[in-house]
This record gives sequence, C-alpha cells and structure tokens, in this order.
Amino acid sequence: MTEYRIMHDTMGEVRVPADHFWGAQTERSLENFPIGTETMPEEIICAFAYLKKAAAEVNHTLLPEKITDEKLALITKVCDEILAGLMKDEFPLSVWQTGSGTQTNMNVNEVIAFTGNLRAGTTILHPNDDVNCSQSSNDTFPTAMSIAAAVSIYENLLPAMQELTETLLRLEDENRDAVKSGRTHLMDAVPIRFSQEISGWRTMLSVSREHIDAGVKSLMALAIGGTAVGTGLNAPEGFGRLTALKIKEYTGLPFREAENKFHALTSLDRFVFTHGALKGLAADLMKIANDVRWLASGPRLGLSEITIPENEPGSSIMPGKVNPTQCESMTMVALRVMGNDTTIGMAASQGNFELNVFLPVTAYSFLQSVRLLSDGIRSFTRRCVSGIRANRDRMRENLNRSLMLVTALSPKIGYENAAKTAKTAFQEDISLREAAVKLGFLTGEEYDALVRPEDMT
Repeated sequence: MTEYRIMHDTMGEVRVPADHFWGAQTERSLENFPIGTETMPEEIICAFAYLKKAAAEVNHTLLPEKITDEKLALITKVCDEILAGLMKDEFPLSVWQTGSGTQTNMNVNEVIAFTGNLRAGTTILHPNDDVNCSQSSNDTFPTAMSIAAAVSIYENLLPAMQELTETLLRLEDENRDAVKSGRTHLMDAVPIRFSQEISGWRTMLSVSREHIDAGVKSLMALAIGGTAVGTGLNAPEGFGRLTALKIKEYTGLPFREAENKFHALTSLDRFVFTHGALKGLAADLMKIANDVRWLASGPRLGLSEITIPENEPGSSIMPGKVNPTQCESMTMVALRVMGNDTTIGMAASQGNFELNVFLPVTAYSFLQSVRLLSDGIRSFTRRCVSGIRANRDRMRENLNRSLMLVTALSPKIGYENAAKTAKTAFQEDISLREAAVKLGFLTGEEYDALVRPEDMT
C-alpha cells in the first residue's frame, strides 16, 4: 500500500507519495494533466539545475541575508545531484501542462527544497521564497529552453555530424578513381566521379553546420532577470547578467543576458530560426539516405553501384532478402524533424502580450529533433555509411552503356547531330560509337578520342 505525506500550497493540503521528493504543486499537476506519455525532457530538467544553482549563487552575493551560506550549500548540492542523473524519477510531469511551464519550474523548486531540507534535518528551504528567489516561471522556463537546446546541440548533434563528415571524407579518398554515370531527373547524365558525388553529401553537412552555428548564437541570449513580464520585478539589479555569466561558467558556452527581456519572454523566434537549420539538415539527410539506397538498389535488378552493410534479414517471407533499413530509419527521422518544425513555427506565432504559452510543446519538439538527429546520424554512419563500398564493375558497365556520353560529341558534331546519334543508338540498341559511325558523323578513331569518361569529370 502506498504511503503518503501531507504537503500544502496556497490552495490547501495535498497528499504526496511518501517515497518521492516533490510537493503539492507537482502533485496537483499530475492529477490535473493525465495526458499522453510524453514527460518533460531530461535536458530541460538539467538546464533548470544549472539555472537554480546559478541563481542561488548570485542571490547569495546580492541578497546574502536571504540566501545564506547554508541555503546556498543545500541548493548547490541538490542541483549537482540532479545534473549527475541521481533524481530522474522526481520529474514526472507531462509536457501537456500549463503553457508557461510553471508546473515544471515548481516541480524543480519543490524537489530541491524538500531534498535540501532532508539533508539539513529541518525546514530551511522554501520552494518559492528561496529556490525561486528573484525568478518567475515566465523567465526561468524560456531560459531553461535556451540552455537545453544549445547544450544538446553542442554535446550531441555536432559531434554526430562530425563523425559522419569524417566518414565521408574517408570514402571520398577511397573512391577518387571510381567513375560512374551521373543522374539528373532520375535519368542518365554525364559522368561523375563517385568521390565528387560523396563530396556533395559532405558539403551538405558543412553548410548545415554553419546554419546551426548561426542559430545557436541566437539561443545564447537568456530571458533570466525578466521575471513575470520582462520588467525584472522582485529581482535585484544585475541578477540576470550575473546569472547568465554563471551559466556560461558551468556549461562553457557563451550565454549572456538578453538585451530586451520583453522580447525574450514573449518571442520564440530564436527557436524557429535554429530549428529551421535543423530542418535544413534533415532535408539534406533525407537526400543522402535516398541516394544511398537508390545506388545500392538491387542486388541484381536495380542500380547496384554500391554495396552497404547487411545488418539483419529483410523479409519474413522472402529468404535471403536484405533491405536498406538504416536509410529508411534516417528518412523517418527527417520526416519527424520536419513535422516538429511545423509545430514550433505555429507555437511561436501564438505569443500573446507579454508571454508565449506554448513553451513546453516547443521545448519537447525542439529537443526531440536534436535527439533524433543525433542518434539517427550516429546509427546511419556506423551501420551504413562506414561500410559503403563501390561496385566498380557495375559502375563501369552502366557508364559504358550510358547514352549521355554523347554530350562529349556536341562540340565536334553539334547538338542536333549528337541528339540524333543518341536516339539512333537507343532505337537500334547499338552503341553510341556504332551509331556515330553509321550516321557518318565520326570515324571510330575520332569517337574514341572524344569519348573518354575519365576526362569528362
């Protein structure tokens, strides 16, 4: 049988499970929002731990009579435990709660206060008066969103992108001598080196990195210090600036105080902008994954110009079938990110007066995109891209059969005669060389001198 303890807030008493450290407002949120299975992301909780620790240190400096040495030590210790992942079960609230994220802010405040008081053996910390000192949910939740978004990108996404980039660089070097048919409109085109095709994929990642870096810079401006509506009511002068500096110190990222808190509290444009760069990355990954599975299609009736790792059986009925499952997984991740981008854009458009109240769904969607992209890229890199091998014989066979080699003849015989040569070769099922000679446009020796696929790249 579950045991309870009695906690209270401004609305009265609430029964809270005795084996958990949250308080009355957290419990009310659990009762009032039994919606879905999506809980507040761990990245947001860690960001709050950075924020509450920083706020306590700054309050200790600016309001030493309020946040004493003992209170600071208790808050700091609990925040460090949260950051170490020791209290994950204490943050159970649904994403589908109040649009300001107030209940998650209070969840963190209550857990820190109750745990700190347990450590002290007496009631020293109050969740609102001490842990939330100089703060409001309206400035802490947007601040936590910025911290969580930036940290997750730098710690997870960018390293995953770098791993894929380095893998592609290796493949470029290995395939400089592999010449294949290019394709445009899904139709045969002039020759290209496989290394050149790979370099296009690699550059997509480097350009996406530039776009993401630009977005993350906008996330560095923190709303903290604005309190309820941006005026900074109940926060001492310099609180926002000093708290941002502390967070910069903890994370190693260049966080700073937002110049205009009224903007920082009500606008989510920085998340729209940065997630737009994530959507751009998702679009490029969709293209790369689709290229890989097209090139690997077959093994006998498709292009079959590359082979990819065989990771698991592909069919429950067709023995021996192997499918490009990592490509399929990567493309599904890309679609989810594109869907999240729509959600974030719509949420950002709904800021009314001094506050946007679509914060939890924005945070959840943004962080899900970062997490899926990070995990998806790592899996795609390690279980597919790293094992790509060029099927040079098939590339050469397809290249030699390509009618678009005729492009090399245009400067000599003209566009219209070159087109006639290609159509004749196709209609009569003969080689381009045979068609050019038959039509009297070139001798065989002249054709051989002009059509050298390696020189056409």
